[in-house]
Amino acid sequence: MSRRTAVIGLTLATALLLALTGCGEPAGRTPVGPSGTGAAGGAPFWVDPDSDAARQVERYEAQGRTADAKALRRISERPVADWPAHDDPVPDVAKVVRGAKAAARTAVLVAYNIPHRDCGMYSAGGAPDGAAYRDWVDAFAGAIGDAHAVVVLEPDAVPHLVDGCTPAQYQDERYRLLSGAIERLQRQPHTRVYLDAGNPAWIEDPGKLVEPLRRAGLAHADGFALNVSNFQTNDAVKGFGARLSGMLDGAHYTVDTSRNGHGPLPGDRDQAWCNPPGRALGTPPTDRTGDPLVDAYLWIKRPGESDGTCRGGPAAGTWWPDYALGLAHRAKD
Repeated sequence: MSRRTAVIGLTLATALLLALTGCGEPAGRTPVGPSGTGAAGGAPFWVDPDSDAARQVERYEAQGRTADAKALRRISERPVADWPAHDDPVPDVAKVVRGAKAAARTAVLVAYNIPHRDCGMYSAGGAPDGAAYRDWVDAFAGAIGDAHAVVVLEPDAVPHLVDGCTPAQYQDERYRLLSGAIERLQRQPHTRVYLDAGNPAWIEDPGKLVEPLRRAGLAHADGFALNVSNFQTNDAVKGFGARLSGMLDGAHYTVDTSRNGHGPLPGDRDQAWCNPPGRALGTPPTDRTGDPLVDAYLWIKRPGESDGTCRGGPAAGTWWPDYALGLAHRAKD
């Protein structure tokens, strides 16, 4: 029986409850003690008090822009994933883990450093070779230690294998690296791993993802992640996710809802993902999804960080306050 099958039904809130009550987990990571619900209104995840959004709120308040400050708190007061540095992940991971432990919350992290990343596009780069990547993942995992953490593993890495963007000579190595990364991260006693599987506007037939996800080691992960850095609606993602889950023995998944409040930009499909105008924040992060297959709605893409130098944006990953403010003002929640 796969590890994923063994933990079906375990919620992220249960993991947090164990941290709050001091209960341990025996071998095999089966939870002990009563089941419960997440803290902080269904969001047991850590909020960074020193984020770009939090500092922007302070600037707006100092400038007397109270309405903008109030709107931007829709980002600054909610948990957002951290994407540790590509050279040395330890300082970033350690900072998040310290904060999460002190607040009795779960850290949310993204491992994004696979060699030949993003097919040379806006987020090109990654580790120089397989050996360097394995060392990076080992350092990343070690820095998590015994903290409660959710790790979304390598956005785009599997979909780029499916759509042919990753050259054939690198594909076997990528599968090995992803499988090895899952195995290494799962050695940490309270770390949950979700392997990225793209979004329904990218790989439209979920059947094309089944074998690649299996080759990449999904059976040893806690599930897959959908809609990372994208804008597809919850309904569209959940419909796709349910179909994919049905082909993967009921695998669970997470959904990135950071910017999908208004759905995707109509038309212009090739560039609809890159700093599209008129978008809005989506469902706030929570482990109370109302769907037995969806373990959590998470903000994996950091709202307000640029997708790249398109539509006048700064470099990928750079804080862009005007874009952040637009997302916040248009949000329903």
